[in-house]
Amino acid sequence: MTTGDRVTELVAVMDRLRSPGGCPWDARQTHASLVEYLVEEAYEVIEAIEAQDREALREELGDLLLQVVFHARIAAEDADDPWTIDDVADGIVAKLVRRHPHVFGDDTADSAEHVESRWHELKAAEKGRDSVTDGIPAALPGLMYAAKHLSRSSGLEVDVPGRSMATDTLAAFTDEDELGEFLLGVVAEARARGWDAEAAVRSATRAHAERIRSVEAERASVGE
Repeated sequence: MTTGDRVTELVAVMDRLRSPGGCPWDARQTHASLVEYLVEEAYEVIEAIEAQDREALREELGDLLLQVVFHARIAAEDADDPWTIDDVADGIVAKLVRRHPHVFGDDTADSAEHVESRWHELKAAEKGRDSVTDGIPAALPGLMYAAKHLSRSSGLEVDVPGRSMATDTLAAFTDEDELGEFLLGVVAEARARGWDAEAAVRSATRAHAERIRSVEAERASVGE
């Protein structure tokens, strides 16, 4: 047995479940009806990672993989625009090759940070986006929303208000546990003042996105 054989078997099992004579529950599912399960499985994967439970992680990754195969099988039944799990795999393979010109082409990469920045630049160009911040899901939790904007703009010189204050505050911290306790304390103090910490970080991130776009516009005008 070679790597990937079991994935082919999983596809076959899903085909059986969705076919006439298969499972009534599986047969009636749609992309929309499976959303809650997709989200749930993703969070269970995260929980297993945080618990450093490798056995649970293997199981939860299987459940998440099932969701991918399930959605691909549903898509294959579309009368107007059918596509399969092979099309899904083909798309991601082509994307990985395009986004890694330092591996599959003549480009070079000095660091992981350079690779990440270049990835987002290539992505923006491929999708015809005006900014590396375009396409970041607005529904992401606040801290993740902020982190996405910061990581995508890592190749730009964009001022982050409050960064120096944070640097001074975190100078005394020795690990992420202390950071977590500090963030919890910030949320507690915000609640005591009647402030919404989640709304605050999302608002600050949206303002930072505007600064990122301003820097991008300046760079674009210089290049013209």
